[in-house]
Amino acid sequence: MNGKFNLSEWALRHKSLVWYFMILSTVAGIMAYFNLGREEDPEFTIKTMLIQAQWPGASVDEMTSQVTDRIEKKLQELESLDYTKSINAPGQATIYVNLLENTKAADVSPTWVKVRNMINDIVPNLPQGVVGPFFIDSFGDVYGNIYAFTADGLTQRQLRDYLEAARTEILAVPDVGKVDLIGAQDEVIYLEFSTRRMAALGITQQQIVETLQNQNAVVASGTLRTASESISMRVSGQFSTEDDLRKVNLRVNDRFFRLSDVATITRGYVDPQQALFRVNGEPAIGLAIGMKPGSNLLEFGEALSEKMEKVTASLPIGIGVHHVADQAVVVDEAVGGFTKALFEAIAIVLVVSFISLGARAGLVVALSIPLVLAITFVAMEYLGISLQRISLGALIIALGLLVDDAMIAIEMMVSKLEQGEPLSKAAIAVWTSTAFPMLTGTLVTVASFIPVGLNDSAAGEFTFSLFVVIAVALIVSWIVAVLFAPVLGVLILPAKMERHHEQKGRVAQMFSRILAACMHRPKMTVAATFGVFLLSVYGMGFVQQQFFPASDRPELIVDWTGRQNSTLAQTKADMDEFEAAYLANDDSIDHWTSYVGQGAKRFVLSFDVQPSAPYFGQMVIVTKSIEAREALKEKLMAVAADGYPGTDILVKEMELGPPVGRPIQYRVSGPDPEKVREYATGLAAVIGTEPRLGRIVFDWMEPARTVKVDVLQDKARLLGVSSSDIATALNNMAGGSAMTQLRDSIYLVNVVGRAPGDERQSVETLRNLQLPGGDGQSVPLASIATFSYGMEQPVIWRRDRSPTITLKAAITDATQPATIDAALKGKVETYAADLSAGYHVAVGGSVESSGKSQAPIAAVVPLMLLTMTTILMFQLQSFQRLFMVVIVAPLGLIGVVAALLPSGAPLGFVAILGVLALIGILIRNSVILVVEIDTLQRNGRHAWDAVREATEHRMRPIMLTAAAASLALIPIASEIFWGPMAFAMMGGIVVGTVLTLLFLPALYLIWFRIKEPSATA
Repeated sequence: MNGKFNLSEWALRHKSLVWYFMILSTVAGIMAYFNLGREEDPEFTIKTMLIQAQWPGASVDEMTSQVTDRIEKKLQELESLDYTKSINAPGQATIYVNLLENTKAADVSPTWVKVRNMINDIVPNLPQGVVGPFFIDSFGDVYGNIYAFTADGLTQRQLRDYLEAARTEILAVPDVGKVDLIGAQDEVIYLEFSTRRMAALGITQQQIVETLQNQNAVVASGTLRTASESISMRVSGQFSTEDDLRKVNLRVNDRFFRLSDVATITRGYVDPQQALFRVNGEPAIGLAIGMKPGSNLLEFGEALSEKMEKVTASLPIGIGVHHVADQAVVVDEAVGGFTKALFEAIAIVLVVSFISLGARAGLVVALSIPLVLAITFVAMEYLGISLQRISLGALIIALGLLVDDAMIAIEMMVSKLEQGEPLSKAAIAVWTSTAFPMLTGTLVTVASFIPVGLNDSAAGEFTFSLFVVIAVALIVSWIVAVLFAPVLGVLILPAKMERHHEQKGRVAQMFSRILAACMHRPKMTVAATFGVFLLSVYGMGFVQQQFFPASDRPELIVDWTGRQNSTLAQTKADMDEFEAAYLANDDSIDHWTSYVGQGAKRFVLSFDVQPSAPYFGQMVIVTKSIEAREALKEKLMAVAADGYPGTDILVKEMELGPPVGRPIQYRVSGPDPEKVREYATGLAAVIGTEPRLGRIVFDWMEPARTVKVDVLQDKARLLGVSSSDIATALNNMAGGSAMTQLRDSIYLVNVVGRAPGDERQSVETLRNLQLPGGDGQSVPLASIATFSYGMEQPVIWRRDRSPTITLKAAITDATQPATIDAALKGKVETYAADLSAGYHVAVGGSVESSGKSQAPIAAVVPLMLLTMTTILMFQLQSFQRLFMVVIVAPLGLIGVVAALLPSGAPLGFVAILGVLALIGILIRNSVILVVEIDTLQRNGRHAWDAVREATEHRMRPIMLTAAAASLALIPIASEIFWGPMAFAMMGGIVVGTVLTLLFLPALYLIWFRIKEPSATA
């Protein structure tokens, strides 16, 4: 950059314009900061879609082979499909469509449209009677605000009426998204028929259904048109209350019966109950409220709170309102904490600058920092990046790096002033002497984050803003250093400065002695460095691996899974007992909510949503502090281990990043479900040898009882009874069937016919079930069928069209999943090798998710290295110097291991990103040092003296940058999420800095065979 154009000189000649841009940037940055959205965590796309289908009356095997398999087979034609997972139960199936990790977020929605079209194409090929398929492509919707409404003295219907009115008002709030009710029970009118009495009277349920439907039908009755007006005609008869049903007359075989004479008519709620919602142990109905994408969460939270105050004020006494999930408050607190850490980091960097550079030079650096941050905030607003955990962490990481350019620029000006150069000429030297090496170092550092920017996995999308914010901040820092810093330096620095280089300080003298010792023994220095590097490679094997750490939120999640043939009533009773015993009187709990028969709504994007089932429940416990959460977790885990045999109770914290569930998982797959069960049991025995694991559970395993009705077909046909008649009668007796609907206000109330309780709750009553025969006589079921008990799977999970059992286990100590997996790897592989052909074992859980997220990083690393080497070659234009600059980067592993091992911090996904960033940081310092050595040699210095002088001259700015970069990480070093990355970077920066100043000079001497002048004279 020694051509005619000099950006620093141009800035000095246009000071007013530059000052204008500085003021404009500052004002725009302040405005952008307040306009930036606030989030707790960045958004990422859930690449999962649900397809549901029903086939009433089908067994699990029929559902699997005739419906699920056809859908999954078609889905395998999807190019971006990763895998399918399905849950098959009698008469129903849910299929999870999971896209490849590297599917771009923008391609997800078009892919769901393609899936709909593909499956709709095969609908004609599905068996007759299949209902659906239905598509749920909003699996990733977040309901950040959840209100629970309890009622004292009101019925469920009355409470729901108030909530429906409240829902209507809430939908008018600006930027509101979906608003769903949780735990509301649908009303039903039951017609309970005695099968014996109906058979005796010769009445069939089908005759009653036809009568009710014909009277209740809404049919066009025409319009009279006179010369002046149109008059609509309305025919009465539709049902509006259960009393209307009681008055219905039935005509059967020329005889009339009141419906109330042959059926008991009652109004109630769905039986068995639908999924329930409870707050602090009390029955409740919830309102789950989402926000439109891209809206300002804090503004939406304020508007929603105002609306809810009005809604609450209009409710009658007896209705309690509980705000059980408030994302706006959580985000406000989280962003406040992150912002505090950012300002602490700024303060640390400023202190380092003032102490090391002095008041005036430090002030120039201090003014450069807010300028860089202001312009970065403007870029963030333009790019749609909010203030959240990742972007604020990126700013903290960038702080220590962005001051480097300003420090180098001011160091150069101070150096020129000490040499007697005028102030203006010293400012111009910022461009001629350091601009290009600084730009090279900046671009190399940005290039080291390319694997983050080009990682399309969910984890990569989660951390994408790290790449953008750091890239923008570093590039802006270079612009500020060569454009704004010279103008600030001319204003603030003195016109002349005394020479200080003749009298070195104690630190500089100590460094000179150490440098001289390394330069006089270069081979020993290089050998010792490589020896320590090899030792660190060995030590890396003792550093635990991690995907994402647990969240620092106060919630504790309890997943409750009973036997798979358990009823919802049994699940509720067990959960009620658990809550009364261990939650109700615990002072460390602020509040808790319970979901029975379903999982909690996704109140934060990283929440692991579970499929609904009668045997499943979930509790979301909000504790008063992190310490309280950990203490409660220990207590509940002890209860879960011994207190509820036959029930799987998982106590866990919230997850950061893409959800995983239990960290240790192994899948056993194969064509035959029975053999899969057998092999899964054997694998459980193998995994159970690991003492650091908790109880091993299966996502499905145990069979359930069935009653098989074998129809004597010839006899049944002789009596005029078909298998369809028997199945319909059994269904009507046990569960009931909808006969018509009653239109009540905004609700549709099903009218369901079923047997009385004493008949439908006993298996023995099946034998006495009376069926209408062909001649009008009643036929007992026992006369045309035999009964036997059998066993079948109530649920079968499949993955990629194969029955798959997943074995899951939690870890009982601080060991990371990758460590457990490594310890079990040999045993699992030995066991898997002995399985029959077609059966296999796969690793799941945290280890699999980590591998999927790191694979895109590994795929992009070659591009990162190519970009970095290309940038370096433009600067160095020498293969030898390129080698020397690059060789320092991997040696930073010494510091990484030295920091992680003593601290016990794991090397997680985010820490790996920090290690990649280290490569750019170390190469940056090496480039500037090598360029300065070459410059001194071109100016006539002897090669030995050039190495020594350049290293001593670069010592202070390199050390200052290292101090600023490492100390700036202190505010986030104690955080669960950023801690491992902070330790890795601090260790790597400190050790890498030492290697740059000691190892690189020694290597330079060896590589170019440079001898000390006195030795060659």
